[in-house]
Amino acid sequence: MKEFQEKFVEFLCETGALKFGDFTLKSGRKSPFFVNLGDFNTGSNLCNLAHFYASAIHEKYGDEFDVLFGPAYKGIPLAVATAMILSFEYDMHSVRYCSNRKEIKDHGDSGILLGSKLKDGDRVIMIEDVTTSGKSMEETVPIVRAQADVKIVGLMVSLDRHEYGQGGKKTALKEVSETYGFPTAAIVSMPDTVEYLRKTHRMPDEQLAAINAYYEQYGPKEE
Repeated sequence: MKEFQEKFVEFLCETGALKFGDFTLKSGRKSPFFVNLGDFNTGSNLCNLAHFYASAIHEKYGDEFDVLFGPAYKGIPLAVATAMILSFEYDMHSVRYCSNRKEIKDHGDSGILLGSKLKDGDRVIMIEDVTTSGKSMEETVPIVRAQADVKIVGLMVSLDRHEYGQGGKKTALKEVSETYGFPTAAIVSMPDTVEYLRKTHRMPDEQLAAINAYYEQYGPKEE
């Protein structure tokens, strides 16, 4: 792992956003770990989180993009804060942010989009919190592509849970990439996170056993 990824794992642990226990996910799976980016609800924590997103985006996709698109609702503050960090730390002053509304507004700042409108030729990076099954992209990608003739450069999430998606074999991020035709990436993967915590002696044997059992059931059958 790169230094910024190790620091991100430390950040998840220090803030309590990475939790271990017994959790029922939206997908219905029973998981021994959970990441809640909703815990980053102060200006300081959100600024730090956006720093890690910006680092990962710059590392993976460079500066060849125009818009950060954060799906409603959790993606909205991610897109706004990360666009600000890209401007402050990487001199990417022209990167715009855009998000969708859950309901179309018919007055004032009307339409389905918040922030910048999308226009033909825009290069868009999608930014989300955590993708477990990839199902959220079924709604989001058509919305983005319906607004203009844009190119989706890629998707960045905070943590790749590294479990199979809706097809039952490949990781959700790989399924999204193959289904919609753009690259996907995460700041860090859960296997790398577990290995780092094990290496730094912060992964108790019972937690490691529970995670290994989870991946025996839900880990990808194809890489």
